Amino acid sequence: MDNKQTNGYGQASMAYLLWGVLPLYWKALQEVSSIEILSHRILWSFIFLLGWNLLRKGKETFRIFRDKGKRSIMIVTALLISFNWGIYIWGVNSGHTVDVSLGYFINPLVSVFLGMIFFKERLSPLKWIALVLALMGVGYQTYAYGQLPWIAVCLALSFGLYGMFKKKYAMDSMGSLMGETMLITPLALGTILYLSFKGESGLFTLGATTDIMLLLSGIVTSVPLFLFAEGAKKIPLSAVGFLQYIAPSLMLSIGVFFFGENFTETDAISFTLIWCGLLIYTYAAVRGYRKQRKQKVARV
Repeated sequence: MDNKQTNGYGQASMAYLLWGVLPLYWKALQEVSSIEILSHRILWSFIFLLGWNLLRKGKETFRIFRDKGKRSIMIVTALLISFNWGIYIWGVNSGHTVDVSLGYFINPLVSVFLGMIFFKERLSPLKWIALVLALMGVGYQTYAYGQLPWIAVCLALSFGLYGMFKKKYAMDSMGSLMGETMLITPLALGTILYLSFKGESGLFTLGATTDIMLLLSGIVTSVPLFLFAEGAKKIPLSAVGFLQYIAPSLMLSIGVFFFGENFTETDAISFTLIWCGLLIYTYAAVRGYRKQRKQKVARV
Protein backbone atom coordinates (compact mmCIF):
# COMPACT_ATOMS: atom_id res chain seq x y z
CA MET A 1 0.00 0.00 0.00
CA ASP A 2 1.48 3.35 -1.04
CA ASN A 3 1.39 6.59 0.97
CA LYS A 4 -1.52 7.91 -1.07
CA GLN A 5 -3.72 4.93 -0.19
CA THR A 6 -2.59 5.02 3.45
CA ASN A 7 -3.62 8.68 3.66
CA GLY A 8 -6.89 7.82 1.97
CA TYR A 9 -7.75 5.13 4.49
CA GLY A 10 -6.83 7.50 7.33
CA GLN A 11 -8.95 10.35 5.96
CA ALA A 12 -12.01 8.19 5.22
CA SER A 13 -11.78 6.41 8.60
CA MET A 14 -11.50 9.73 10.43
CA ALA A 15 -14.55 11.05 8.55
CA TYR A 16 -16.67 8.10 9.64
CA LEU A 17 -15.34 8.28 13.20
CA LEU A 18 -16.30 11.96 13.41
CA TRP A 19 -19.75 11.26 11.95
CA GLY A 20 -20.13 8.42 14.44
CA VAL A 21 -19.44 10.55 17.53
CA LEU A 22 -21.41 13.57 16.28
CA PRO A 23 -24.47 12.63 18.41
CA LEU A 24 -22.39 13.55 21.48
CA TYR A 25 -21.96 17.05 20.06
CA TRP A 26 -25.67 17.62 19.36
CA LYS A 27 -26.67 16.06 22.69
CA ALA A 28 -24.47 18.60 24.48
CA LEU A 29 -26.70 21.26 22.90
CA GLN A 30 -30.00 19.66 23.96
CA GLU A 31 -31.03 22.78 25.92
CA VAL A 32 -31.22 24.55 22.55
CA SER A 33 -34.24 23.76 20.36
CA SER A 34 -33.60 21.42 17.42
CA ILE A 35 -34.79 24.04 14.93
CA GLU A 36 -32.27 26.57 16.27
CA ILE A 37 -29.43 24.04 16.21
CA LEU A 38 -30.35 23.20 12.60
CA SER A 39 -30.46 26.91 11.68
CA HIS A 40 -27.00 27.52 13.14
CA ARG A 41 -25.66 24.40 11.44
CA ILE A 42 -26.88 25.68 8.06
CA LEU A 43 -25.72 29.29 8.57
CA TRP A 44 -22.22 28.54 9.86
CA SER A 45 -21.72 25.70 7.37
CA PHE A 46 -22.39 28.17 4.56
CA ILE A 47 -19.99 30.77 5.99
CA PHE A 48 -17.25 28.19 6.55
CA LEU A 49 -17.72 26.55 3.13
CA LEU A 50 -17.83 29.91 1.35
CA GLY A 51 -14.47 30.88 2.87
CA TRP A 52 -13.03 27.43 2.20
CA ASN A 53 -14.09 27.36 -1.45
CA LEU A 54 -12.94 30.94 -2.07
CA LEU A 55 -9.49 30.09 -0.73
CA ARG A 56 -9.22 26.94 -2.84
CA LYS A 57 -10.99 27.95 -6.04
CA GLY A 58 -11.29 31.72 -6.09
CA LYS A 59 -13.76 32.89 -8.74
CA GLU A 60 -14.45 29.29 -9.76
CA THR A 61 -16.34 28.91 -6.46
CA PHE A 62 -19.53 30.20 -8.08
CA ARG A 63 -19.20 28.21 -11.29
CA ILE A 64 -21.82 25.75 -10.09
CA PHE A 65 -24.47 28.48 -10.26
CA ARG A 66 -23.91 29.05 -13.99
CA ASP A 67 -25.59 25.76 -14.81
CA LYS A 68 -29.35 26.37 -14.75
CA GLY A 69 -30.11 22.67 -14.40
CA LYS A 70 -27.85 22.30 -11.37
CA ARG A 71 -29.30 25.44 -9.78
CA SER A 72 -32.75 23.88 -9.89
CA ILE A 73 -31.51 20.56 -8.52
CA MET A 74 -29.67 22.32 -5.69
CA ILE A 75 -33.01 23.59 -4.40
CA VAL A 76 -34.14 19.97 -4.12
CA THR A 77 -30.89 18.76 -2.54
CA ALA A 78 -30.88 21.73 -0.15
CA LEU A 79 -34.34 20.77 1.10
CA LEU A 80 -33.34 17.10 1.38
CA ILE A 81 -30.15 17.72 3.38
CA SER A 82 -31.88 20.26 5.64
CA PHE A 83 -34.67 17.76 6.34
CA ASN A 84 -32.08 15.03 7.00
CA TRP A 85 -30.07 17.21 9.40
CA GLY A 86 -33.23 18.34 11.19
CA ILE A 87 -34.55 14.80 11.77
CA TYR A 88 -31.08 13.68 12.85
CA ILE A 89 -30.65 16.45 15.43
CA TRP A 90 -34.20 16.05 16.73
CA GLY A 91 -33.82 12.26 16.91
CA VAL A 92 -30.63 12.43 18.98
CA ASN A 93 -31.90 15.12 21.35
CA SER A 94 -35.26 13.41 21.92
CA GLY A 95 -33.78 10.06 22.92
CA HIS A 96 -33.90 8.21 19.58
CA THR A 97 -30.21 7.77 18.74
CA VAL A 98 -30.77 4.02 18.23
CA ASP A 99 -33.38 4.85 15.56
CA VAL A 100 -30.97 7.35 14.01
CA SER A 101 -28.28 4.66 13.77
CA LEU A 102 -30.82 2.28 12.19
CA GLY A 103 -31.45 4.89 9.49
CA TYR A 104 -27.78 5.00 8.54
CA PHE A 105 -27.51 1.21 8.58
CA ILE A 106 -30.44 1.04 6.14
CA ASN A 107 -29.13 3.88 3.96
CA PRO A 108 -26.68 1.85 1.76
CA LEU A 109 -29.45 -0.60 0.88
CA VAL A 110 -31.86 2.26 0.14
CA SER A 111 -29.21 3.60 -2.24
CA VAL A 112 -29.11 0.19 -3.95
CA PHE A 113 -32.90 0.31 -4.34
CA LEU A 114 -32.81 3.86 -5.75
CA GLY A 115 -30.03 2.87 -8.16
CA MET A 116 -32.22 0.06 -9.43
CA ILE A 117 -35.17 2.44 -10.01
CA PHE A 118 -33.47 5.59 -11.32
CA PHE A 119 -30.27 4.27 -12.93
CA LYS A 120 -31.64 0.92 -14.15
CA GLU A 121 -28.89 -0.84 -12.21
CA ARG A 122 -29.23 -4.62 -12.13
CA LEU A 123 -29.01 -6.40 -8.82
CA SER A 124 -27.17 -9.66 -8.43
CA PRO A 125 -28.98 -12.46 -6.54
CA LEU A 126 -26.87 -11.69 -3.45
CA LYS A 127 -27.86 -8.01 -3.49
CA TRP A 128 -31.51 -9.01 -3.83
CA ILE A 129 -31.12 -11.17 -0.72
CA ALA A 130 -29.49 -8.25 1.10
CA LEU A 131 -32.35 -5.95 0.14
CA VAL A 132 -35.00 -8.46 1.21
CA LEU A 133 -33.30 -8.97 4.59
CA ALA A 134 -33.25 -5.22 5.21
CA LEU A 135 -36.94 -4.97 4.31
CA MET A 136 -37.64 -7.87 6.66
CA GLY A 137 -35.79 -6.05 9.45
CA VAL A 138 -37.83 -2.87 8.99
CA GLY A 139 -41.01 -4.91 8.50
CA TYR A 140 -40.47 -6.89 11.69
CA GLN A 141 -39.93 -3.75 13.73
CA THR A 142 -43.05 -2.20 12.20
CA TYR A 143 -45.08 -5.31 13.06
CA ALA A 144 -43.71 -5.66 16.61
CA TYR A 145 -44.09 -1.99 17.56
CA GLY A 146 -47.22 -1.39 15.52
CA GLN A 147 -45.68 1.56 13.72
CA LEU A 148 -43.07 2.26 11.05
CA PRO A 149 -39.64 3.27 12.43
CA TRP A 150 -40.22 6.61 10.74
CA ILE A 151 -37.08 8.36 12.04
CA ALA A 152 -34.87 5.67 10.49
CA VAL A 153 -36.88 5.53 7.26
CA CYS A 154 -36.91 9.34 6.86
CA LEU A 155 -33.15 9.56 7.42
CA ALA A 156 -32.37 6.69 5.04
CA LEU A 157 -34.69 7.94 2.28
CA SER A 158 -33.70 11.61 2.51
CA PHE A 159 -29.97 10.86 2.46
CA GLY A 160 -30.39 8.18 -0.20
CA LEU A 161 -32.27 10.63 -2.46
CA TYR A 162 -29.70 13.32 -1.70
CA GLY A 163 -26.88 11.04 -2.82
CA MET A 164 -28.85 9.95 -5.88
CA PHE A 165 -29.28 13.54 -7.11
CA LYS A 166 -25.59 14.27 -6.41
CA LYS A 167 -24.55 11.30 -8.51
CA LYS A 168 -27.02 11.95 -11.34
CA TYR A 169 -25.86 15.55 -11.79
CA ALA A 170 -22.17 14.97 -10.93
CA MET A 171 -22.13 17.63 -8.23
CA ASP A 172 -18.92 18.38 -6.31
CA SER A 173 -19.55 17.63 -2.63
CA MET A 174 -17.97 20.72 -1.03
CA GLY A 175 -19.02 23.18 -3.73
CA SER A 176 -22.59 21.96 -3.97
CA LEU A 177 -23.01 21.84 -0.17
CA MET A 178 -21.94 25.48 -0.10
CA GLY A 179 -24.62 26.24 -2.69
CA GLU A 180 -27.24 24.23 -0.83
CA THR A 181 -26.57 25.90 2.51
CA MET A 182 -26.51 29.29 0.79
CA LEU A 183 -30.02 28.70 -0.56
CA ILE A 184 -31.35 27.83 2.91
CA THR A 185 -29.30 30.41 4.85
CA PRO A 186 -31.89 33.24 4.55
CA LEU A 187 -34.48 30.97 6.19
CA ALA A 188 -31.96 29.80 8.82
CA LEU A 189 -30.88 33.37 9.61
CA GLY A 190 -34.50 34.47 9.79
CA THR A 191 -35.25 31.67 12.27
CA ILE A 192 -32.29 32.65 14.48
CA LEU A 193 -33.34 36.32 14.48
CA TYR A 194 -36.98 35.43 15.17
CA LEU A 195 -36.04 33.22 18.14
CA SER A 196 -33.77 35.99 19.48
CA PHE A 197 -36.58 38.55 19.13
CA LYS A 198 -38.95 36.21 20.98
CA GLY A 199 -36.39 35.64 23.74
CA GLU A 200 -36.26 31.90 22.95
CA SER A 201 -32.75 31.73 21.49
CA GLY A 202 -30.01 29.69 23.11
CA LEU A 203 -27.29 31.91 21.64
CA PHE A 204 -25.82 34.33 24.21
CA THR A 205 -28.25 33.10 26.88
CA LEU A 206 -27.07 29.62 27.91
CA GLY A 207 -23.38 30.28 28.49
CA ALA A 208 -20.14 30.57 26.56
CA THR A 209 -19.80 26.83 25.90
CA THR A 210 -23.17 26.71 24.14
CA ASP A 211 -22.30 29.83 22.13
CA ILE A 212 -18.99 28.38 20.96
CA MET A 213 -20.55 25.02 20.05
CA LEU A 214 -23.27 26.69 17.99
CA LEU A 215 -20.72 28.87 16.18
CA LEU A 216 -18.52 25.82 15.47
CA SER A 217 -21.40 23.74 14.11
CA GLY A 218 -20.40 24.64 10.55
CA ILE A 219 -16.86 23.34 10.98
CA VAL A 220 -18.12 20.21 12.74
CA THR A 221 -20.39 19.58 9.75
CA SER A 222 -17.92 20.38 6.97
CA VAL A 223 -14.63 18.83 8.15
CA PRO A 224 -15.83 15.18 8.03
CA LEU A 225 -17.29 15.81 4.58
CA PHE A 226 -13.97 17.15 3.32
CA LEU A 227 -12.05 14.21 4.83
CA PHE A 228 -14.45 11.75 3.23
CA ALA A 229 -14.31 13.46 -0.18
CA GLU A 230 -10.50 13.40 -0.12
CA GLY A 231 -10.18 9.88 1.26
CA ALA A 232 -12.73 8.28 -1.09
CA LYS A 233 -10.68 9.41 -4.11
CA LYS A 234 -7.64 7.42 -2.96
CA ILE A 235 -9.07 4.07 -1.83
CA PRO A 236 -11.11 1.30 -3.52
CA LEU A 237 -14.90 1.61 -3.50
CA SER A 238 -15.10 -1.70 -1.65
CA ALA A 239 -13.08 -0.19 1.20
CA VAL A 240 -15.50 2.73 1.40
CA GLY A 241 -18.28 0.14 1.66
CA PHE A 242 -16.68 -1.44 4.72
CA LEU A 243 -15.77 1.81 6.41
CA GLN A 244 -19.25 3.33 6.11
CA TYR A 245 -20.53 1.05 8.90
CA ILE A 246 -18.21 2.69 11.43
CA ALA A 247 -20.51 5.70 11.87
CA PRO A 248 -23.85 3.96 12.58
CA SER A 249 -22.10 1.38 14.77
CA LEU A 250 -20.69 4.18 16.92
CA MET A 251 -24.08 5.95 16.97
CA LEU A 252 -25.76 2.76 18.18
CA SER A 253 -23.13 2.24 20.90
CA ILE A 254 -23.45 5.85 22.05
CA GLY A 255 -27.24 5.62 22.14
CA VAL A 256 -27.22 2.46 24.25
CA PHE A 257 -24.15 2.90 26.48
CA PHE A 258 -23.85 6.69 26.85
CA PHE A 259 -27.44 7.90 26.54
CA GLY A 260 -29.03 4.87 28.21
CA GLU A 261 -31.57 4.25 25.44
CA ASN A 262 -33.43 0.93 25.32
CA PHE A 263 -32.25 -1.78 22.95
CA THR A 264 -35.05 -4.31 23.04
CA GLU A 265 -35.31 -7.88 21.77
CA THR A 266 -37.30 -6.52 18.83
CA ASP A 267 -34.45 -4.10 18.05
CA ALA A 268 -31.94 -6.95 18.29
CA ILE A 269 -33.88 -9.11 15.79
CA SER A 270 -34.47 -6.17 13.44
CA PHE A 271 -30.83 -5.03 13.53
CA THR A 272 -29.58 -8.61 13.07
CA LEU A 273 -31.62 -9.00 9.88
CA ILE A 274 -30.30 -5.67 8.58
CA TRP A 275 -26.70 -6.46 9.58
CA CYS A 276 -26.92 -9.81 7.75
CA GLY A 277 -28.19 -7.95 4.72
CA LEU A 278 -25.34 -5.46 4.93
CA LEU A 279 -22.73 -8.21 5.22
CA ILE A 280 -24.13 -9.97 2.15
CA TYR A 281 -24.33 -6.67 0.25
CA THR A 282 -20.74 -5.77 1.16
CA TYR A 283 -19.50 -9.22 0.15
CA ALA A 284 -21.31 -8.91 -3.19
CA ALA A 285 -19.91 -5.39 -3.74
CA VAL A 286 -16.33 -6.49 -2.95
CA ARG A 287 -16.64 -9.52 -5.22
CA GLY A 288 -18.00 -7.36 -8.03
CA TYR A 289 -15.23 -4.80 -7.59
CA ARG A 290 -12.52 -7.48 -7.70
CA LYS A 291 -14.07 -9.01 -10.80
CA GLN A 292 -14.00 -5.63 -12.56
CA ARG A 293 -10.35 -5.11 -11.55
CA LYS A 294 -9.39 -8.52 -12.99
CA GLN A 295 -11.21 -7.75 -16.25
CA LYS A 296 -9.37 -4.43 -16.59
CA VAL A 297 -6.01 -6.09 -15.94
CA ALA A 298 -6.83 -8.82 -18.50
CA ARG A 299 -7.68 -6.19 -21.15
CA VAL A 300 -4.38 -4.39 -20.53
